[in-house]
Amino acid sequence: MTTTYDCTIDDERARGLEHAQRAISEKKCVVLPTDTVYGIGADAFSPQAVTMLLVSKGRSRTMPPPVLIPRINALDGLATEVSADARKLAEAFWPGGLTLILHAQPSLDWDLGETKGTVALRMPADEVALELLTLTGPLAVSSANRTGNAPAQTAAAAREQLADSVEVYLEGGARPLEGEAGVPSTIVDATGPVLRVVRNGAVSLDRLREHVPGVLGLGEIPMAEEEPVPAQADAGNATDDAGSAPAASGSSAVTAAAAEPTTPAGNQQP
Repeated sequence: MTTTYDCTIDDERARGLEHAQRAISEKKCVVLPTDTVYGIGADAFSPQAVTMLLVSKGRSRTMPPPVLIPRINALDGLATEVSADARKLAEAFWPGGLTLILHAQPSLDWDLGETKGTVALRMPADEVALELLTLTGPLAVSSANRTGNAPAQTAAAAREQLADSVEVYLEGGARPLEGEAGVPSTIVDATGPVLRVVRNGAVSLDRLREHVPGVLGLGEIPMAEEEPVPAQADAGNATDDAGSAPAASGSSAVTAAAAEPTTPAGNQQP
């Protein structure tokens, strides 16, 4: 039975977290607050649970959800080939508004969708979310809304969209918190030799470069990748080149991250 718990009340929060942990173990979905907006979460290691999450949102496997983790040392258990620069950013901005796209550990028994071997990881700066993640382990989490609708900023708003497809709603009040800007996480593709921002968000490029000076901004490419345009270039070809932005990554994680609806506060994927 679908139940909402008011996590601003200690006793109810404890009951809600217990019920949510049980629901996750039973391959059901829960709604939880994050530091950006509310998310719908499911066991990241259960293909059945992830499928239920995608169906609840009306979303296809071509848009795999990111994974939220409770602590930074979970990084190596879920990702491989993690560069020193990626670690620097994780250490500097986790918990917080930074999502890292990394190569997924090939030995893990999970199926998040068509990820092309990548996974988008984040550690949220939200007490309720971290408490739940500590109980359950990594969760596949996407914004708590039907695809095409505005992301929910309360559990009540999420329930209006997702209804009985979710077992537990953890209500923690408005997200983002009152007085804070509703800015989504910054997404950095760390699957290549050079880190690249693929979505601007809560962590600015200047702040990223304080820790990793070589991070490329959205749409930037390294000098070595730039090709000179022949002096006699055909005008039509020049137009085509100018109209095509360089691809930041081939990973489905990037595609999914950009797929949520845009609100005045920006893309609100957790």
